[in-house]
Amino acid sequence: MKRLLVTGASGMLGRDVATVFDKLGYEVFALSHKELDITRPQSIEHAFGEFQPDVIVNCAAFTRVDECEANQQAAFNVNARGPALLASACRKESIYLVHVSTDYVFDGQSNIPYKEIDLPNPINVYGQSKLEGEIRIRQILKDYLIVRTSWLFGPSGPNFITTILRLADEQQKLRIVDDQRGSPTYTRDLARAIAELVENQVTGLCHCVNTRACTWFELADFVLANMAIKDTHLIPVPTKDFPRPAKRPLFSVLDTGLFQQLTGHGLRPWQEAVSEYLKEFGRDKALTIAP
Repeated sequence: MKRLLVTGASGMLGRDVATVFDKLGYEVFALSHKELDITRPQSIEHAFGEFQPDVIVNCAAFTRVDECEANQQAAFNVNARGPALLASACRKESIYLVHVSTDYVFDGQSNIPYKEIDLPNPINVYGQSKLEGEIRIRQILKDYLIVRTSWLFGPSGPNFITTILRLADEQQKLRIVDDQRGSPTYTRDLARAIAELVENQVTGLCHCVNTRACTWFELADFVLANMAIKDTHLIPVPTKDFPRPAKRPLFSVLDTGLFQQLTGHGLRPWQEAVSEYLKEFGRDKALTIAP
């Protein structure tokens, strides 16, 4: 039985990754930040010594994009130095490292989905720190897999969908950005995709998102229509009318052709994934999750 360690396992993706690999028969060690701090070499050494994993899936990250702008040192510590420390430990112990990265490594100037071979050019600290993490892993390891994904939603934490449902319960009008385009990705689908890549012993870089793309406004509109919420009016606005500390790429759709080539299939369209998520967890569940 293979032994798999999940970092950041209390997060939205980490929980689903642990569940999926457990069902596949792996002996799973799901460690939260308190149990394994990837920025502390002693913490990594202790966890590796205690659990002796064959595979690491690194879901630990500083993902609060706007907070990264004000906390650059913390962002680079978690998103770049931490993965480098994991990679060094994995090289020493011959462990296969899977690292989750982001669409925000791109600048959004394209109008066609980004391929793995396209040159990253992040425009915010979050994207810069995640790209640095990728670079350091590649410099240290040969036996690694970096999975880029985007716009995550899932049952184990706050996300854009839960925010929209909560706000719709409080307000009659919502202003939603309508000129940023990406691919909403269900954490359960992504976890299963990561597992499939691991089972196939894939190495290198792979983009993995639910197929098709939309704007934040289109996603919000789909969610309210799916939940038959008619008393909240959505107002589309451009990014310039919704200033945030961190710049966002206007287009960050990821091309999944390589994943399809490797596995023989793509992930389902985001609409199907969102519909399933809403059907299972619904409005009441969303409103119980703190923003």
